[in-house]
Amino acid sequence: ALQLDIVTPDKVVFSDQVQYVSARGVEGEFGVLPGHFQLLSALDIGCLHYTTLEGDKKCAFVGGGFAEVLNDKVTVLAESAELAEDIDQVRAMQARERAEKRLESKTDEVNVERAQAALHRAITRISVYNEIH
Repeated sequence: ALQLDIVTPDKVVFSDQVQYVSARGVEGEFGVLPGHFQLLSALDIGCLHYTTLEGDKKCAFVGGGFAEVLNDKVTVLAESAELAEDIDQVRAMQARERAEKRLESKTDEVNVERAQAALHRAITRISVYNEIH
């Protein structure tokens, strides 16, 4: 088994034993099984998949950060993270709409890069939510 810990600056999002973890690193997708070699990877915005000891496939939204694999322990230090079942779909849809409006306004006050990142996070949250519904 692997110990999976998903941590944000404000809380521990998940901490439990799992069979398998896969995540989207900035260099591409990677998977971790027990006995995996030591690894440190920057994470992209995306879905972190894991399989519980009971065999259930689950996912969590990860809004960037880092993953460390060391001695059958996967530690994810994320800027933001939510388990799929905790995602508020309405809030994610509203965030997507706000980001789209900011991008459409094309005014000088709009930070395009930040608005695009917000849109990407919102769309990914909706996608992660839809994986379990």
